[in-house]
Amino acid sequence: MGIFGRMGKIFQAETNSAIDKLEDPIKMAEQGLRDLRSDLQKSIEALAEVKAMAIRSKNQAANYKAQAQQYQAKAIALLQRAQQGALDQTEAERLAAAALEKKNQMLQSYQTAWNNYQQQQAQVNKLEASIRNLRNKIQQWENEVRMLRARASVAKATKKVNQEMASIDSSSTINMLERMKEKIEKEEALAQSYGEIAAENQSVDEEIDQVLSDTSLSAAQELEALKAQIAGKPLPQGGQTQSLPEGGTDTELEQLKKELGSDSEPVS
Repeated sequence: MGIFGRMGKIFQAETNSAIDKLEDPIKMAEQGLRDLRSDLQKSIEALAEVKAMAIRSKNQAANYKAQAQQYQAKAIALLQRAQQGALDQTEAERLAAAALEKKNQMLQSYQTAWNNYQQQQAQVNKLEASIRNLRNKIQQWENEVRMLRARASVAKATKKVNQEMASIDSSSTINMLERMKEKIEKEEALAQSYGEIAAENQSVDEEIDQVLSDTSLSAAQELEALKAQIAGKPLPQGGQTQSLPEGGTDTELEQLKKELGSDSEPVS
């Protein structure tokens, strides 16, 4: 059975420099396993045939041995009858001699059948040992093929990742990021510009209302801030506002200063 040498060559193909694709040794190994399973099936069939021949030879040997024993018993019975006077002595000896001759023929046939059985049984034992060894080898190489297939999958995936990584252009990626950064900064500056334009378009009344609506400072803090602005002059008692004379903003402001200066009692 030269299948073991053939499988050794199959698995050596993995390191063969002539094979440049990882799938090739896998296909070869799988084909080798299929051949081995076919050889195993043929070996089992041959074993069955040889074993059947051995069984038949053994049965024949047993049958010949039994017939030889029967002829031996017949020869004894013939001689016993002659002694008892039931059968002529000469006739009894002639028939007994013929029975012994048959016995010897049966013994010769028995010996031939027994020798055939021993030879065939030796072949059976040899085939059974070879089949056990072949089954173990098949199981071992099936494991090898599974490992080889797994390695091929990992190698293929790794190769794909490395190819993708190798195809990445770092300079183009950096340029793309810089363009994105520039675009975002441009959008931020544009948003700030629109905000400043909106602030410039705000009316004086909106500014006053915005300041007066600011509740972040308490009334006392606002009063202190106002005192600081007018150099510490107190507001009129009761916080009531006086009607302002006509004459424009400057006249109104001077009048407010006079009224604030005439009050001597500060507002607590």
